[in-house]
Amino acid sequence: MREIKGLAASDGIAVGPSFVYPSQAQAYRETCTPEERAVQVQRLGLAFAKAHDELDVVYQKARGTAGEEAAAIFLAHQEFLEDPALRDEAEKLIQDSSFTAEAATRTAFELYAQQLEALEDSYYRERAVDLRDVSRRVVRILTGAQDVAALANLNEPVIVVAHDLTPSDTAQMDKSKVLGFCTASGGLTSHTAILARILGIPAVVGLGESLLEVTDGQTLIVDGRGGRVITDPDAGTRAEFLRKKHQWLGEQTRLKSAASRQATTKDGHPVQVVANIADATSAQVALDCGAEGVGLYRTEYLYLNRQSIPTEAEQYRDYRAVADVMGSRPLLIRTLDIGGDKQLPYVDFGHEQNPFLGWRAIRLCLDRPELFEPQLRAILRASADRNVQIMFPMVATLCELRRARRAVERVKQQLRDENIPFDPQTPIGIMVEIPSAAMAADLIAPEVDFFSIGSNDLIQYTLACDRGNERVAHLYDPLNPAVLRLIQRVIEAGHQAGKWVGMCGEMAGDPEAISVLLGLGLDEFSMNPSAIPVAKELLRALTVRQAREIAARVLGMSTSDEIRAYLATLGLPARG
Repeated sequence: MREIKGLAASDGIAVGPSFVYPSQAQAYRETCTPEERAVQVQRLGLAFAKAHDELDVVYQKARGTAGEEAAAIFLAHQEFLEDPALRDEAEKLIQDSSFTAEAATRTAFELYAQQLEALEDSYYRERAVDLRDVSRRVVRILTGAQDVAALANLNEPVIVVAHDLTPSDTAQMDKSKVLGFCTASGGLTSHTAILARILGIPAVVGLGESLLEVTDGQTLIVDGRGGRVITDPDAGTRAEFLRKKHQWLGEQTRLKSAASRQATTKDGHPVQVVANIADATSAQVALDCGAEGVGLYRTEYLYLNRQSIPTEAEQYRDYRAVADVMGSRPLLIRTLDIGGDKQLPYVDFGHEQNPFLGWRAIRLCLDRPELFEPQLRAILRASADRNVQIMFPMVATLCELRRARRAVERVKQQLRDENIPFDPQTPIGIMVEIPSAAMAADLIAPEVDFFSIGSNDLIQYTLACDRGNERVAHLYDPLNPAVLRLIQRVIEAGHQAGKWVGMCGEMAGDPEAISVLLGLGLDEFSMNPSAIPVAKELLRALTVRQAREIAARVLGMSTSDEIRAYLATLGLPARG
């Protein structure tokens, strides 16, 4: 019996025989003669069109078997195929370098995948997997290879073992035959992990190369709650996990039936639970998961994988589409959060020694009004008869906030002069993700309508650690006392000024932190849609008085280990 630790990607327990999923290598010619270039361009166009048609079928199938949230992933895949920048890059490689259509596809998609992997936000880094998935689909069509549907045609229930799985791999899984899966690589925000959660398939990812020592037919336990895989368990361990699986199935039944109800504490205190989204297609998905609005609409995706700044009209179309889905519900749109680590072809960032602390987010926007003002115009136009709110990222000083507000006022006057409707009372807030803003929250609060704590960056900057760096990732800890004290300071400053305070980082959806955050007085919890049912269940299990007592005890503790040990004694569920 051996235990391998990884990342708990999708809750649940699976016990069964292993099925080692083969990698799908694709062989093709790299270059063509100059005379073949026109033919290669034509082949490329036909393959893109066929891949788009295939994704229509995949989308409809996923919609029927896994719901709209899962299916929306493949609409995003189609958007890659519709992106003129990707197509142009591939055609340029054919014309300038005599690449074959296969090699041009692989190279162009890989170029953009590497750009996404260089981004700080884990959500966008994980989208590189989607790009490679689409690339593999196009190359398969070009080579005439058969679509390997091994996961759709399994003969018996198994646990899938792989180096990695693409969203297309995961979407074709037959839930009656795939008990769970585990991968050597992969992250928690990948579409593969998201699909596993939607489909209700227990999964552990990031297990490392030792997982690949597993052979077909070995008995495995996948603990999607504890983030571990056990190989060749003894009889006692197997019986224990079968009991846990039965208990987990009962929990899921309760969660699904309660997802649409408001999160009201046991003593009648309503708590707003909203969603983080990145594109228009995910807005309805968020509502289906029980979201009461959007607490973070990431707008960066509109700016990536293109050769020019998105127009005001393009931005307005996307923002308004989401606003129409939300109706009267709140929609917080974060202005462009991009910087020196994200090299856009139409912005000259120059060289920076430390781009994560450099010219990015609100700093970039204030210096580049040709980027900032069209976005502000589009957001304000989308606010007409809708509950749209503006949120500025990475504000470090009150002076930055004032400059940003002046930019909003200039744009409002432009719209008035042009007789374009908008909500003149559109609320304006900031993401508190820099320690300086947290420390000066009492000075900033009178000049905003709300605070939204961006816990991901606040934790990294407070503890001076890059969670993507394996050597220091252990320092990244949402329950570190210094982090909790900063959060307390922000909430108290906001409330003293009569302003509500939310959180839109991963911590907001972390079951381990929810009781503490409620006790600190957090008004709004914004998270990935799939985390909402569990978060609501946990909030309903608490009273405000109980949560305040928990927070008070926690704030008196010296280490996160001490805090976790205390929370473990409370009998609150650590996960749903």
